[in-house]
Amino acid sequence: MDLPARNYCEPGPRATAFGAERLDREQIGAIERQVIATARLPLRQAVTLPRAAYVNEDYFRHEAGKVLASGWICLAHVSQLKQAGSYLALDLLDEPLLVTRAPDGPVRVLSRVCPHRGADIMHPGFGVAPRGVAKRLVCPYHVWSFGLDGKLKTCAEMQRAEAFDKKDWALVELRSAVWEGFVFVNLDGTASPLAEQYADFAKVVAPWNCAEMEVAIELDWECEFNWKVMVENWMESYHHMGIHHDTLQTTMPAKMTWTEAENPHFIRCHLPFKQAVADELMEAIAEGRPIPGFRPIEGLTLRDHVEWGLYLGHPCFMFLTMRDRVLWYRLQPISAERCRLMTATLVSKRATQAPDFAETVERETRMLAEFHAQDMKVNTAVQAGLRSSRAVQGRLSHLEEPVWMIQRYVAARLQGCHPGMDRLR
Repeated sequence: MDLPARNYCEPGPRATAFGAERLDREQIGAIERQVIATARLPLRQAVTLPRAAYVNEDYFRHEAGKVLASGWICLAHVSQLKQAGSYLALDLLDEPLLVTRAPDGPVRVLSRVCPHRGADIMHPGFGVAPRGVAKRLVCPYHVWSFGLDGKLKTCAEMQRAEAFDKKDWALVELRSAVWEGFVFVNLDGTASPLAEQYADFAKVVAPWNCAEMEVAIELDWECEFNWKVMVENWMESYHHMGIHHDTLQTTMPAKMTWTEAENPHFIRCHLPFKQAVADELMEAIAEGRPIPGFRPIEGLTLRDHVEWGLYLGHPCFMFLTMRDRVLWYRLQPISAERCRLMTATLVSKRATQAPDFAETVERETRMLAEFHAQDMKVNTAVQAGLRSSRAVQGRLSHLEEPVWMIQRYVAARLQGCHPGMDRLR
C-alpha cells in the first residue's frame, strides 16, 4: 500500500495561526472527519492528528462534549476526603463541582451552582478555601445553606413563596463512582458503569490496593497546552531518549518499552528496567540494603519490582505503578490550549509510618518537581509548534503505539462507540 503524501491530510478548514477563527458546524465536521480518517490508518502508517484538533476552540468544545463529558473523569482520591464533612472544590469543562463526604459516609459529586439564583457558592471571589472540612455549605449571596449531601438546610425569608418545599431545592448531584479508591464523575450521565469499563484494569492493579493508599505528594501545574498533548506524552516512552535522556532513559530505555493489545477502555504499557539496573535492585533487596524511595508495597511480584506499569484509563485517567508508590495525574481540560494538572504520589499506610517519612516526602517532592517540569516544558513546546500553520501530521514510531491507540479512542467516541479489539497493523 502506498504511503500518504508528506502532509498526509490537508490543513484544517480556514486554519489560522492560533486556531482562534470561529468555525461553523460544517467546518467542525470536516475536522472530525480528518481525525477519524487519521485514526483509521494502521499503526505502520500512523501519523499525528491534524493541528486543528489541538488549537481550535470551537472544535475543542465539540470534542469535549463527545469525548470528555461522555466518559469517566477522575477528580479525587478518597484519602483526600477522609473526614466526614470533607469537601474539595474544582472546575471541570465549565462545571463548578464539589466532591464531598457527608456524615452518612458516601462520597458524592455535587454541582456548586446554587438553585436559588445560580451563584457558584464557592467562587474564588468569595475567598472560600477550595478544600477543607465543613458542617454546611453556605451560598454567600443570600445565605442559603446546604448539607454535605447537597440537601437544602436553611433559606431565610422564603415563607411567602407559594408551594415552596426545601426538599425540592438541593444542589444537583452528578453521576459519580468510586473505583479502587479514586472518585470519578460522568458529566453527561451516559457512560456505561465504570466498574464494567475498568474491570480488567482493576485486576492488574489490584496488588497495589490503591483504595487503602494515601496521597503523600501533590503538585499543581497550570498548563498552556491541549489535553491530548498531555495524555499522548504521558503514554509514549519514545521520548525517554530525548527530554528524559538523563533520567528515565538510563533506567528504562525507550526501545525496551512495550504496549499490550488494545482494550476499549484503557491502555497498558510496560516499562522494564534494563538488566543491570534490575540486577542491582534485586541484589540490594536480597541483602537488605536501603533503597531510595518509600517503603515498598507488600505482596508485589518480582516483575512488579523491576518495571513500571504505565496506564491510561480513557479518556484521561493517567496512572502509574511502581514498587513503592502509585502516581496519578488529575487532568482538567479548560480550553483548546489550556488545562490544569495535579500530579499526585500515593503510598501505602505502612510507608507513612516510617520514621523517615517526612524526609522522604521532601526529597521525592523535589525530584518529582524537577522531573515533571521536563514534561511540562516539552508539552508547551509542542503546543507552540502546533499553533504554526506550517505544522504537519508527522509520522509515528512503533514506540508511539499508545498515541495511535488514543487516536482510535477519540475517533470512536466522536462516532458514539468504543474502539474495537482489532490490531490494525
